[in-house]
Amino acid sequence: MRTRKLGSLEVSELGHGCMSISANYGPPADRSQGIQVIRSAHEQGVTFFDTAEVYGPYTSEDLVGEALAPIRDKVVIATKFGFNLEGPPGLNSRPEHIKKVVEGSLKRLRTDRIDLYYQHRVDPSVPIEDVAGAIQQLIAEGKVLHFGLSEASAQTIRRAHAVQPVAAVQTEYSLMERDPERNGVLATCEELGIGFVPWGPLGMGYLPGTLNAQTRFDPKTDLRSGFDRFSPENLAANAPFVDFLKDFAIQKHATPAQLSLAWLLAQKPWIVPIPGTRRLNHLEENLAAVRVQLTPADLREIHTALSKLEVHGGRMNEMQMRVVDDEKRNTP
Repeated sequence: MRTRKLGSLEVSELGHGCMSISANYGPPADRSQGIQVIRSAHEQGVTFFDTAEVYGPYTSEDLVGEALAPIRDKVVIATKFGFNLEGPPGLNSRPEHIKKVVEGSLKRLRTDRIDLYYQHRVDPSVPIEDVAGAIQQLIAEGKVLHFGLSEASAQTIRRAHAVQPVAAVQTEYSLMERDPERNGVLATCEELGIGFVPWGPLGMGYLPGTLNAQTRFDPKTDLRSGFDRFSPENLAANAPFVDFLKDFAIQKHATPAQLSLAWLLAQKPWIVPIPGTRRLNHLEENLAAVRVQLTPADLREIHTALSKLEVHGGRMNEMQMRVVDDEKRNTP
């Protein structure tokens, strides 16, 4: 496992997204299983772990904190703020709220500093300059080391970066979802020296090729149940897209998941995908993607083939992207 830079923050070239262990992709995994997967990821070279207070809520941070406590100084922990979890549901990035919730995250993560602290979603009621200023204060206090933004526009990134340098931007990006190439976000990151962290690098489970039109998702535990792209009709309609990945992966002696991650790694040297899983065999499969080498000719062939295939079903809508289940809230 090699390393890459998110701004000045050095991390493993593949990180580990911890959301799906505790929430949103089915019932929570057994706690011991989650800890085993996280620690195994580190044993195989991963140093970058991603969570958020809203995952669970709170339970993902608590799990990550316990799993990484014995190796805290050897890893980079990223978490996120930005939702109102103790009152009416919605966004909340007011500076006083940020300064309050960071204490809860530090406690659950069993640490005295957060390596990378993202605003989870841009709050239109709070100027991004005020958010950046609040993080700047937390950095001065040593509670936060680096500032990140999630699902922010190119303009917002620039405004925030002018106040407090942004180390990383996290946005959905995969072979199936390529908006950051078109909306200026990737170009802005490259211009400003900001790292990019794709969430959903495997299309939220789409790209490994294990789903089909008969796949069903529990609306009580799996956020994909309400996502148009995962409807039976669109699962069937997108089969040619996935079939191409399966066929091309065979040529590279890889799996579709490995091909998808290798493609992301080949885009830019400052891109760090964070595939997530609760299963050891999937973890090992994902991490082996670093050994898949794609040539310029491979990348051109993939681009040409996929540009002819329509992706059916759009991105998550904003409410789905918030991954908040009001019925499952608990207290910190």
